[in-house]
Amino acid sequence: MTTARNRAIDRIRRDRTLAAKTRLLDVPSTWEDEVEEETIPDERLELVFTCCHPALALEGQVALTLRTLGGLRTEELARAFLVPEETMAKRLVRAKRKIKAAGIPFRVPPAHLLPDRLAAVLAVVYLIFNEGYGGRSDLASEAIRLGRALAELMPDEPEVQGLLALMLINDARRDARFADGTVVLLHDQDRSLWNVDQIEAGRATLDRALALGGRNRYVLEAAIAALHVDEPQDWPQLAALYGELARVTGSPVVELNQAAALAEAGDVDAALELLEGLDLEGYHYLHSTRAELLRRLDRVDEARAAYDRALELVHSDPERRFLERRREELRT
Repeated sequence: MTTARNRAIDRIRRDRTLAAKTRLLDVPSTWEDEVEEETIPDERLELVFTCCHPALALEGQVALTLRTLGGLRTEELARAFLVPEETMAKRLVRAKRKIKAAGIPFRVPPAHLLPDRLAAVLAVVYLIFNEGYGGRSDLASEAIRLGRALAELMPDEPEVQGLLALMLINDARRDARFADGTVVLLHDQDRSLWNVDQIEAGRATLDRALALGGRNRYVLEAAIAALHVDEPQDWPQLAALYGELARVTGSPVVELNQAAALAEAGDVDAALELLEGLDLEGYHYLHSTRAELLRRLDRVDEARAAYDRALELVHSDPERRFLERRREELRT
């Protein structure tokens, strides 16, 4: 995988060099039409745009790019997309066959075609960040680097600014999210460990996204992230924003977050009712959130069973230790 990525980057560099030297020699060449020097200043981001070809379905673009460039295994992709591993494997195979059958070229798109690929590119960067947010700081840093390059390339796209703001604010709490090998919940985190300058940079980027008229997914998520670092947190407002985000995305994961915000706002029964209607059986956060709500309602046996199910599904060791500790606390 590393060799393939390096060869792809080398090819882009050779193409740029050839185009530049051709112009110096004043020799006509089709390369000048295909490779615009500095169209995309970051070579890794160039590869992402190249792989996100609109001839493929959006999910196929994102999955194949993450597999090829991000080095994510099929099982990791399946978890990210909340589908069985077999389903993800078939999705990747279909995307590869489509590339071969349609003769899709490996070519950096010209500037005027970049917006057509933006949705997939944003999804790729966001999923790389999410994979890193669980503990792989190298991936989170790479996603932020790509986000900054994307914001430089497309400064007037509100969703680009929104995604960068979201990543900056969430990543600013990195050093406080883990302690003694386990996850630390937001309200228990040591705020002195937060990167205040990075939070302010994220807020400024969010302000730019809002000034550009952004009201879609990543801008909403950035606004939610900004509210989460306020003290005290405005849980009714957070629940309302999660509701709007759920309307925009149709995502049951967002509804899960909405349920958690409702519970924090004081309406645990309504939160549990919302939770029970979600089709997320294979998602460990559903069961861990349900366990916490049942715990608050003193339904101890049901809470223990929910923790057990979450532990069957969790893959992160720090999160596993956290869940084991919470389950153990039920006994006392």
